Formats: sequence, C-alpha cells, structure tokens
Amino acid sequence: MILKLIAIVLALAILLMGVIAVENKKLVVAVIAAGVVSLFASVFYLLLAAPDVAMTEAAIGSGLSTIIFFYVLNKIKKDRKDHA
Repeated sequence: MILKLIAIVLALAILLMGVIAVENKKLVVAVIAAGVVSLFASVFYLLLAAPDVAMTEAAIGSGLSTIIFFYVLNKIKKDRKDHA
C-alpha cells in the first residue's frame, strides 16, 4: 500500500516537473526541472525493482545530461557576450 502511494506521488511530481520544464521561460529552471524528472524517474525504477535501469537513469539522465545542458548554456552566454 505504501509503495503504491509513493509511486503515485512520484508520478505526479514527474508530471509537474515535466510541465515546469516545458513551460518555463528561464532556461536554467527548465534544465533543473528536466534533471529532477530524470532523478524521480530513477527512484521510480528502483520501486519497480529495476536497479540497473535506475542507476543508468540517475547517472546519465539526471547527472550527465544536466551537466551537458549547463555547459552548453554557459557556452552560449559567453558567445553572446563576445559578439555583443
């Protein structure tokens, strides 16, 4: 019973963060929300007894992808300052 409740809360949090990631105008907030979606998805996979998928999602989805997005955003901001 408690696992179902946790799964429902995680699913609602994933949906909320997904909407925030898509609808937000600030790119930093959108990237953080997308990272949180991946982090919550990895916890959800852990609840579904798939620890290998959970570790991969946590490492690649919420870790590496978020770092790459922030790196690209930083590069874009630097290029805009150099060309302005």
